[in-house]
Amino acid sequence: MFEFENMLHDEFTELPFKIMFYVIIFLFGICIGSFLNVVILRLPAGKSILGIGKTKEDKEKASHCMTCGAKIRPIDLIPVFSWLMLRGKCHNCGQKISPRYPIVESLNGILYVLTFFALDINVKSIITCVLMSFLICIGFIDWDTKDIYISMIAVILILSVPLHLFYSREYGDVTLKSRIIGAFIISVPFFIIGEVSRPIIRKKFGEDFRAIELGDTYLMFAAGAFLGTQAVIVSTFIGIIVAAIGGLIVKMVTKDSKFAFGPFLAIGIAIGSLWGSQIAQWYLSIPERISGN
Repeated sequence: MFEFENMLHDEFTELPFKIMFYVIIFLFGICIGSFLNVVILRLPAGKSILGIGKTKEDKEKASHCMTCGAKIRPIDLIPVFSWLMLRGKCHNCGQKISPRYPIVESLNGILYVLTFFALDINVKSIITCVLMSFLICIGFIDWDTKDIYISMIAVILILSVPLHLFYSREYGDVTLKSRIIGAFIISVPFFIIGEVSRPIIRKKFGEDFRAIELGDTYLMFAAGAFLGTQAVIVSTFIGIIVAAIGGLIVKMVTKDSKFAFGPFLAIGIAIGSLWGSQIAQWYLSIPERISGN
């Protein structure tokens, strides 16, 4: 398939090659991360992402400081590094630039590196990198708007098809049966919890929402098809644990108990996509190890 397939985990691969490869992957990742910032900001606002349908006036206003209106110089568009060189401020007016921009860019680059570090160079790594980018968009958009776009979830579901066709058959990674069960094993309980909680919440608080929204349910359906049974269960538990901790922090800071669940599920899915099966096997082997001692 690839000339360099599975070279990173090969004991004969030289360290300089590995370092160079990870550096290139990180730089590529932060460049993609810069585009993710555009998606995260423009998609909820209903604006064009690729510039299609923009008016001449819109194009003239592109890439400018939101405070003073000054056009952003090409040197200031370098992902992560420009923000650091500018010390997080506009070159013209000195107004602070949100640290979210380099955070999203760096996060995407780091996740790409971790993906190849964990999975090596192969088809699964490439597809998983695409998954990571969509998880970042889903997480940040849901945090901002408490809404998850079905189109993004659909892409994750679609990604499970080439993953199964081009990777699972060759390496016996996750069976079709595991993907089908994985799609329902979490999403069905999430749907039931949402349906049962909705009338209770409406009666008690007078608000019409679910304890687990449909967006979260659809997300876990797609994640289950992508990851398989074991990994999606691990992802869910990690997401719930992180959400419990994050929810406590949110409540302490904002005094509001309501928060988006999607970002925490995205964290769990990201971890599950890299180490879910290993974590599951480690957990299942605990009784055997205990009895062996």
